[in-house]
Amino acid sequence: MSATFLIALTVISILVLLVLIIYYRMQAFIALLVISMLVAIAGGIPIDEIITTIQEGMGGILGYIAIVIGIGTMIGEILRVSGGAGQIAGTLIKSFGEKKAPWALTLIGLIVAIPVFFEVALILFIPLVYDLTRRTGKSILTYGIPLAAGIAVAHSFIPPTPGPVAVAALIGADLGWVILFGLIAGIPAAIVGGIFYGRYIGEKIKVSVPEHMIPKTEEDMVTDIKKIPGFGISITIIIVPLVLILMNTASQVIFTEGSQMYNWMGFIGHPFTALTIASLLAFYFLGTRLGFTRNQVQEVATRSMQPVGMIILLTGAGGVFGRVLVAAGVGDVLVNVMASSNLPVVLFAFLVATVIRVAQGSATVAMVTSAGLIAPIIEIAGYSPPMIGCVVIAIACGATVFSHVNDSGFWLVKEFMGLTEKQTLMSWTVLETIIGVTGVLIVLLISMFL
Repeated sequence: MSATFLIALTVISILVLLVLIIYYRMQAFIALLVISMLVAIAGGIPIDEIITTIQEGMGGILGYIAIVIGIGTMIGEILRVSGGAGQIAGTLIKSFGEKKAPWALTLIGLIVAIPVFFEVALILFIPLVYDLTRRTGKSILTYGIPLAAGIAVAHSFIPPTPGPVAVAALIGADLGWVILFGLIAGIPAAIVGGIFYGRYIGEKIKVSVPEHMIPKTEEDMVTDIKKIPGFGISITIIIVPLVLILMNTASQVIFTEGSQMYNWMGFIGHPFTALTIASLLAFYFLGTRLGFTRNQVQEVATRSMQPVGMIILLTGAGGVFGRVLVAAGVGDVLVNVMASSNLPVVLFAFLVATVIRVAQGSATVAMVTSAGLIAPIIEIAGYSPPMIGCVVIAIACGATVFSHVNDSGFWLVKEFMGLTEKQTLMSWTVLETIIGVTGVLIVLLISMFL
């Protein structure tokens, strides 16, 4: 088929996908499957091969993504229920002091939101923002924006949060490089957006604590725990898997492929093993040792899995979409389009994710859909592992910018900080855009040296 037809097919399929999700309110997982089937038929894939192609696209992704997201979510939930997350927050606030509280809140968001969902992290720590706002008399945005910045960066840039893990799985990225570049791009982005813009917008818009939200958040904070875990063990459980995964990535450069040390580091530092080790530490030090029964620990772990099922399926559907595009020959065409446009792959990936993010709102859907489109380019072009890691973060940046009224995060921030729609656009939307743009500029700079 002609390149023009395949490009038109890709564009139309994305537009129809957005219409199904936004206008007809079709569930995103079903919408992706429907579009994948239609693209397969229109793209000339033989009818008897379509179902096999779908199975390959789904199965190739789920075997990896389900384990990483599943274990990561368990760690986050027991960290929350045990009071470990609160201990990290309290210790950092005390250490930084009231004057540097915005820095502490950004760091809290960055650390704790790595294993904890955005919504949970915001609900968990918004009482700290309320307390500081009351005591200082400053605008809630002075403290709320730094916290939101840290959470947003961890949520989009740093595995094992579902977004970057999903993109990494879809385009075949090494999680070690994703973590490294996520930190390198994410920390400055959180500082620029959370600290500096937070200070500016806090002076610009004066908003006090929304009194109607306090009982709700305080009730959500109540947990039936025996003892509070220490700061050291709480932070260690978050850091251990990140360090092991990064060590594995480093070992691929240091040790000879096939050597015993290379193989052992590959095993220990694989996300499956690293997260399993962290989960066992969490079950014991944040569970059994604090007085939780084995049944209670099991209940916490099981309950944590309930919200991630759809994310896992959605990622699988993104894998199906990507596999169908490859089979239809769209990958070759996209490579040629990118080459003729003279755009670096990092910038190309960012722009694709940005368009989808603005159109339909969900960062996760934007990441998964964009990764499905970029995957054929990665597969054909043969980029190095570090470059693919940069592409993952670029997609995450594009899926972060311009959060507005079609994004659930927009309304969550609005309600918990007592803002009007205009104030939320001026604070949260601008913050998300600063984070995304700062992040992609950094990874674009990194990619120039790869």
